[in-house]
Amino acid sequence: MIYFWGVLISYFLGSIPMGLLLTRMLGKGDLRKVGSGNIGATNVMRVGGLRMAGLVWLLDMAKAIAAVFVGRYIAGDAFGAWCGFAAIVGHCYPVWLKFKGGKGISSLFGVLLAVSPMSFVVCGIEWLTVALTSGISSLGAVIVFCLIPVLGFVISVQVGWAFLCIGLLCMWRHRENIKRLISGTESHIEWKWKK
Repeated sequence: MIYFWGVLISYFLGSIPMGLLLTRMLGKGDLRKVGSGNIGATNVMRVGGLRMAGLVWLLDMAKAIAAVFVGRYIAGDAFGAWCGFAAIVGHCYPVWLKFKGGKGISSLFGVLLAVSPMSFVVCGIEWLTVALTSGISSLGAVIVFCLIPVLGFVISVQVGWAFLCIGLLCMWRHRENIKRLISGTESHIEWKWKK
């Protein structure tokens, strides 16, 4: 029963819509009605600038880190990784927003940091390098989704399976981005320090 509660708590942690709450608190309106309509950090940057997006990114990471710690307290690192996956499911499909949430990339990095700081560094460098050189955030993200299962299986088989599920979920959430990448119509990052 404690495993069930660990997963459930992790899901509800992940389902807290940080971007939506923060933009409303700061008078930027309903994030779902502007830009891409997504509640993640990239859309936050469109309405609130880079600093606000950075804060949302950190908050989305923090809720995933908390979920990993819950799982680790219950049953060690492998269950912590699975609780991190549950938090990402919550982020992508929050019950409060009719299961219409973000795409999971910021929470993914929170899980990486909590489970394996080295994997966090490797994926962070890769994402930043690709995003800054190509100007396409989603391209760097898709490579991360392919990379994390490999890094997970290096840690352990159990963590590897959790990381594989995380990568597949985030890949699914980015399926429209992938279609645009293939067609060459994916949008480039607009770096806006403030709005």
